[in-house]
Amino acid sequence: MKPLPVKDPGGPDHVARGRTTSLDPWSASRADRGSSARYLLSLLRAQWRSVTGGALLGVAWMLSQALMPAALGRAVGDGVAARDEGALVTWAAVLLGLGAAQAVTGVLRHRFAVFNWLSAAYRTVQLVTRQATRLGSTLPKRLSAGEVVSVGLSDVSHIGDTIDIVARGSGAVVAIVVVAGILLSTSPPLGLIVLVGVPLIMEAAAPLLRPYREREQAHRELVGELTTHATDLVAGLRVLRGIGGEPLFSGRYRAESQRVREAGVAVARAETRMSGAEVLLPGLLIALVTWAGARFAVRGEIGVGELVAFYGYAVFLIVPLKTLGEAAGKITKGLVAAGRVTALLRLDPELPGTGTARPAADAELVDIASGLVVRPARITAIAAADPRDAQAVADRLGRYADGEVDFGGVPLRAVADVRRRILVAVNEDRLFSGPLAESLAPGADEGALRAAVRAACAEDVVDSAGLDAHVAEAGREFSGGQQQRLRLARALAADPDVLVLVEPTSAVDAHTEARIAGRLGEARAGRTTVVCTTSPLMLDRADHVAFIRDGVVVAEGTHQELLDTEPRYAATVTRGETTERAGT
Repeated sequence: MKPLPVKDPGGPDHVARGRTTSLDPWSASRADRGSSARYLLSLLRAQWRSVTGGALLGVAWMLSQALMPAALGRAVGDGVAARDEGALVTWAAVLLGLGAAQAVTGVLRHRFAVFNWLSAAYRTVQLVTRQATRLGSTLPKRLSAGEVVSVGLSDVSHIGDTIDIVARGSGAVVAIVVVAGILLSTSPPLGLIVLVGVPLIMEAAAPLLRPYREREQAHRELVGELTTHATDLVAGLRVLRGIGGEPLFSGRYRAESQRVREAGVAVARAETRMSGAEVLLPGLLIALVTWAGARFAVRGEIGVGELVAFYGYAVFLIVPLKTLGEAAGKITKGLVAAGRVTALLRLDPELPGTGTARPAADAELVDIASGLVVRPARITAIAAADPRDAQAVADRLGRYADGEVDFGGVPLRAVADVRRRILVAVNEDRLFSGPLAESLAPGADEGALRAAVRAACAEDVVDSAGLDAHVAEAGREFSGGQQQRLRLARALAADPDVLVLVEPTSAVDAHTEARIAGRLGEARAGRTTVVCTTSPLMLDRADHVAFIRDGVVVAEGTHQELLDTEPRYAATVTRGETTERAGT
């Protein structure tokens, strides 16, 4: 078998592109609902070899059980009833061979089933991750964190279950057909009972699927909302405790948890009805087959051995019929889950990266709306009277917001690989869990990483923790100032053509800030850097400063020149200088 995950999961070409505002597959159009089935079929096509192998093994595994009642009946009829020791030994050997075949094919079928489950789950995770990366800043605007978590956990599991059931489901269908054929050849009335009874059972169980699907969907949505609120609570726990809001929000979370519990109970009730039907309906069919077989035996129409075989078939039919019921439930859950996944895959970025132009790395960057001109190979600082104006410029320069921006005389929307060439680093960025070195600079050599760490004045953090230290989710073990310096080191280690830093030193003390300001120019020598800040320490080390007021550049020059000539600039940065800073 191939190692997992595969390098390329393929493209979701079966998913119709286009904007969608809802992740509810059952409230979408008929074509969108069909994409759920198309997605599952695409997974089957992508791993058709292992799925086919698992199905063949599932058929062999189920048939080895289906033939056992026939062998047992022959052993009783030809061996015991006829007092033929040779026949008894022969059919006992056949039973032993069928048991061995069942054991071997069962083990192999299970291996294929697990592989198919993992393969489908990994492919889905890869596609969702790739789509999340493609959406970029659009993702949190269109989808909550809880929904992403639910897709990556419960939905992926249900999709894997759907692919997993194919092997046993195929064996169940073939086994029922074979048993019906054997019964028809031996006793046409009994065969007809099975042939007519199985479709009737499926028809009787069908009305139970719709309420189960609807309740599963409602429960799934509530779980996503609750996960989102839990994520928000954890992220803001310190703030809530500080303002005394923890009891209020914990009470709301408790109430939402109860709604999720009630929805889960509703799902369990529907699932219980389905599980009861899986036992009751096949049981009725088995009782009918056994009763009819006994009557035929009393009338002498069939022998003792055939009666034993018929009873064995009746008992055996519980397994494939229950498997079909299980398959119906898993496919229902899989369609719901696939609908959520395909709804996510249908989302398009607000600002799709479709450009092909490739301006030089030392090209000039111009934000036409504000009049800002970022000259290459220099550190340009943006000081804004309103911090939101500086953030708006940074968003436009990184193409996180639409705007007229030129890069080397080419509209930024026409530039290829904007995310790789222009990096915008903000304080909302998160550190990833895993080894510290991988979190800061995956694949980079240690020398380049150490240089970036030094430029960010994060040597003490790295030396105390170690590059091999495991970073917790979002770097919770580090203080705010330590996290900020590590994020700055990560941005510097990426070494983009243009680096845009938004308030990169707001959480460090003045001494550390002065060292960062002094080292930034050396670290970014020959590269273009933009720093959005009102810190005099950072502004004084910039090659060029642009003062923005009401969204436009109203003054330019060095920090000292603007202090001497622009009173509004002086008032803005002086206020920033006296602001109390958080320590590391």
